[in-house]
Amino acid sequence: MSDNKQAQLIPEEELPPPETASAPPLPSNASIQAALGVFEQYMRDEGFSINTIKAFASDIRLLGKYLGIGQAVGEIGQNNLEDFLKWLLYERGVPCSNKSYARRVTTLKVFFGWLQKANVLPINPAANVVQISVRSPLPVVPKEAELAKAELAAQAIRRGNEQQKPDARPYLLLSLLLQTGIKKGEAMTMVPNHIDRTNPQEPMLFVRYANPRWRYKERKLPLQPEWLDVLDEYLAQYQPTDTLFTCTARNLEYILRDVGDEAGLDRGLLSFENLRWASALRDWHNDVEPDDIRQKLGLSKITWRETKSKLEKLTKQQESGAES
Repeated sequence: MSDNKQAQLIPEEELPPPETASAPPLPSNASIQAALGVFEQYMRDEGFSINTIKAFASDIRLLGKYLGIGQAVGEIGQNNLEDFLKWLLYERGVPCSNKSYARRVTTLKVFFGWLQKANVLPINPAANVVQISVRSPLPVVPKEAELAKAELAAQAIRRGNEQQKPDARPYLLLSLLLQTGIKKGEAMTMVPNHIDRTNPQEPMLFVRYANPRWRYKERKLPLQPEWLDVLDEYLAQYQPTDTLFTCTARNLEYILRDVGDEAGLDRGLLSFENLRWASALRDWHNDVEPDDIRQKLGLSKITWRETKSKLEKLTKQQESGAES
């Protein structure tokens, strides 16, 4: 990847800490229940996703169930939190997976960290609670031969036949994901003017975020010049007036599924997540600088550690398969 074509985060920066109010939003003797209500509003104001808000709130209610929902937050110490976590694992009588456990530790750290930063508490009792890092299993990444079949199938759909009119959308989507490795949510928010065609020989995609909380993920990614021809065909066929893709996210998933079916691939092999990994793995095999791959994917340096480890393991897995 040349210097003027490499992916760049725009800009590279950490999330800003939440602003500290001039006065605490509630007293230290406020109950868990009272603090939770203010915490939920804080999460909404900060742009937390709906699923995260629901999960964090559920975890704090569980803490309230254990300590008593009327327990004052200022009287909760590290020992109380560690006893709560032991209860979740061994005494509650309900299975607690490693993933759920890790999320609940995160919830405690975020909740009590917020209380400290908001000057409700002088210290964060969850600061030294041990966090368990849960590594997800290796993804199933399409092999290059399978990707070649998928691209041929998408090209056939693009050309059309006697029964079906030409449709550029499947190939546009497939090739976009393989080139850029963008996420489904990022694809859904693309608009035509996010594609910089100033230099047709070096077009660029600007990945943008409306929510200021995620601005650090913004980046620009190189596109292949010939992809612009597919884009022009698609624009003429669909004439989008707002976002580039005029259908729902679910429909985009169906498009990838249908391409996979046409190519004779296993159902579900062509997914946004799998193609994101395929894009990263291609770069990895082509000796692209690891930090360039990280920036292309829009990952923090912390998240990149696990991603890099998986790319290394996937490479060994493929090499082992090729030798057998």
